[in-house]
Amino acid sequence: MKRIGIFGGTFDPPHYGHLVMAEQVYQHLSLDEVWFIPSYQPPHKANAKTTGEDRIELTKAAIADHPDFYLNTIEVERRGKSYTMDTIRELKEIHPHDDFYFIIGGDMVEFLPNWHQIDQLIEQITFVGVKRPGFSVDTPYPVKEVEMPLIDISSTMIRDRIQKRQSIRYLTPPAVIKQIDNAKLYL
Repeated sequence: MKRIGIFGGTFDPPHYGHLVMAEQVYQHLSLDEVWFIPSYQPPHKANAKTTGEDRIELTKAAIADHPDFYLNTIEVERRGKSYTMDTIRELKEIHPHDDFYFIIGGDMVEFLPNWHQIDQLIEQITFVGVKRPGFSVDTPYPVKEVEMPLIDISSTMIRDRIQKRQSIRYLTPPAVIKQIDNAKLYL
């Protein structure tokens, strides 16, 4: 039986904030692995600015140097809007003996009551809320809390900086920057 962190997101692009968040949960909960699952089309956000295939490559580049971080493409392969319940149901069929810990930012904890099939979902996984300044992890649902150092980086900030031809060095790993430059993303 493995203890697996599930980190879903658009990752458009992935950045050091995502990586630090995953690492904090990995260490704090003594997880065996963390699976990054890029969404094809998140149900709660506007469409991604890049293709699912681009975001797979960006995520792969971002996590390449961590031996226990893995890429899972289940949602991009499924296409369409991805609901967490559908993904977890499928993962539990494939990995029935593993325990899953779903990693969410503190900003998402307050929205748990609005999640698709939340009552069934909390029976299947453990939510892990990563505390971020300005957001509460208070919720009627069971959520493990993990502290994270303040890192004020967002994918939106990175995309905006690219459009303004500003440096994104030290905001995301060099391998991600190389992918962005080679594919001329976000221009």
